Amino acid sequence: MKIRRTQFGIVFMLVSLLLIGLVALTGCKKKSEPTPATEIEKAVSVAIEQTTCPVMEGPINKDLFTEYKGKKVYFCCAGCKEKFKKEPEKYLDKLPQFGK
Repeated sequence: MKIRRTQFGIVFMLVSLLLIGLVALTGCKKKSEPTPATEIEKAVSVAIEQTTCPVMEGPINKDLFTEYKGKKVYFCCAGCKEKFKKEPEKYLDKLPQFGK
């Protein structure tokens, strides 16, 4: 009976040490924090987001766009899209994605 109690005590201590070790390892994981560069990039992308049509200067429809020089240009209606395609350079100063 005494041997059985001793065996139980040893097993209990080993399991306890194993659990404590697992808790310690889990708690030591470094949580990734956003880098300042990531937050700056997010702020810049929000700041240059197009919200108005370059032709009529009304609110844009995200379903109406064309690509110009690798960037999406959004419009309020299909007519504005066609006007832009004819003379895109005329409207670039109204587009934040082109740094104007």
